[in-house]
Amino acid sequence: MRAKTLVAVSAGAAAALATRQLLRQRSRRAEPGAVALVTGGSRGLGFAIAEDLVHRGYRVAICARREAELAEAAAVLGEAGVGLPCDVGDPAQVDRLVADVVARFGRLDVLVTNAGVIEVGPVSAMSEDDFTTALDVMFWGTLRPTFAALPHLRKQRRGRIVHITSIGGKLSPPHLLPYSCAKFAAVGFSEGLRAELAGTGVTVTTAVPGLMRTGSHLRASFTGQRDKEFAWFALAASLPGLSMDARVAARRIVSAGLAGRPELILTPAAKVAARVHGLFPATTVRALAATNRLLPGHDGGVTAAVPGTQAAAELDSDLVHAATVLGRTAARRLHQHVD
Repeated sequence: MRAKTLVAVSAGAAAALATRQLLRQRSRRAEPGAVALVTGGSRGLGFAIAEDLVHRGYRVAICARREAELAEAAAVLGEAGVGLPCDVGDPAQVDRLVADVVARFGRLDVLVTNAGVIEVGPVSAMSEDDFTTALDVMFWGTLRPTFAALPHLRKQRRGRIVHITSIGGKLSPPHLLPYSCAKFAAVGFSEGLRAELAGTGVTVTTAVPGLMRTGSHLRASFTGQRDKEFAWFALAASLPGLSMDARVAARRIVSAGLAGRPELILTPAAKVAARVHGLFPATTVRALAATNRLLPGHDGGVTAAVPGTQAAAELDSDLVHAATVLGRTAARRLHQHVD
């Protein structure tokens, strides 16, 4: 009797494993003609995600504001890629974007909302406009493409939506407040939308990356003591152990989205931070307050923000330059050109 039970359990486990492997294999490749749209897809993580989708057999539309960047990125993606200019902060442009994708390809199967901006510095050096910009790009820039795509996905009774958020949307680190506010809003929208779409055939995956090596420190804006702000952020976004390779992150995000997973948190540090904050929020806030005391101070008014390349020039540190080589390599590979 025990032997029969053991055989039955083993057979069940084997069947479950085989089913899981089959589902994984199906999620790796697109069905013929499948179409994906990636916002903010001309550079950084968005470009890495677009590349991964092309490798899986998708036809991929990417959008961004700068046409020259789009053309270059689309050329790298090859015949399967097309670049469409769009400012995700403009509702009319977003509606036209989604309509154009559907008109060109006849369908839309996957939406990845990835457009983002980063401003680094103390809140005392920022203005209300900094928060407005962050929300326009990373909250409204998540909601609007989703709302535009949903009628098409629901009509097909199937589809995958992937919202790229951040560990900054789970707990709010100092000197990144506009970014975190927008990401918190995006996380709330993404999680609630998944619940509302349950049973419709359309799934929503909330991707929560930690720090990644995308070259974003060169495109981010820095305010307050700009050189010192650049130093800590560039190091955190470049050093192994603190940051993750963007292409590895892209593969995992796409796999999770195509499999319809509810959430994916990337990097061990981000996973630990999210879990600890959920269990001991007061403790993590005290830890963030202690971290803030180690960051550059600022006792002046609003400071003009500059891009990372200018902040790096103001810093003029051979040590930081050498320590961030992996970040600069990622920037070149992922089209992080700087104006």
